[in-house]
Amino acid sequence: MENSNQILKGKVAIVTGASKNLGAETATYLGSAGANVIVHYFSDGSKSEALQIVEKIKASGNNAKLVQADLRQVSEIKRLFDEAESTFGKVDILVNTAGTMLKKPAAEVLEDEYDQMFNIHTKSAFFLLSEAAKRVKDGGRIVNISTTLTSVTTGLYSVYAGAKAASEQFVKMIAKEIGSRGVTVNSIAPGPLNTSFFYPVENEHSIDYLKHMSVQNRLGEISDVLPMVKFLTSPEAGWVTAQSIRVNGGMF
Repeated sequence: MENSNQILKGKVAIVTGASKNLGAETATYLGSAGANVIVHYFSDGSKSEALQIVEKIKASGNNAKLVQADLRQVSEIKRLFDEAESTFGKVDILVNTAGTMLKKPAAEVLEDEYDQMFNIHTKSAFFLLSEAAKRVKDGGRIVNISTTLTSVTTGLYSVYAGAKAASEQFVKMIAKEIGSRGVTVNSIAPGPLNTSFFYPVENEHSIDYLKHMSVQNRLGEISDVLPMVKFLTSPEAGWVTAQSIRVNGGMF
């Protein structure tokens, strides 16, 4: 992906969960738009994919660094920002896409499953936003990926949607706290996307049902959501903050 405008030239971005899907495309875009990028990944199994994103960014003429971190640990979040500052001197942009899915009846959710979901989607989101509130430079951009399920009455996603709902409230409060510095803080809440994140917990019936909930009778694509990421990380987005923006093809 190339961007001759280089509208983010000189900026430094952190993208969590950047080894695949929306995170990978976000990191690639930010690099092509001129930013130096910290490409975060979690597991050894995703290291090679994350390294490919680093190479793509370098091929676009900008710099990137691969950083592994367990975002469930506050010390690891601090280290992630430390790596950005020690390598590139500052942080201007944070896009948090890291996450995992759980779909099962609430009556069957185990305690360790609950803890895992809230550690990943609530605790990590809070402390990423908290650290960004301290470190992102004036005029910076913070974007957290949530889910359209936070505004839907449905079953089976209670823990996932509940954990994400908390992160949307963090966004609103922190946006108010640091808005005087020109830093914007927003959530993007996609509907179901045609990605490897979506399919493992679904079946043929549920996939068909979700497709028909959209106005175009299809799942979303990363290319449907990326334009919102581009806008919210751009200089032009300075008057859009504290929002949870649904990008879901009219599903809900």
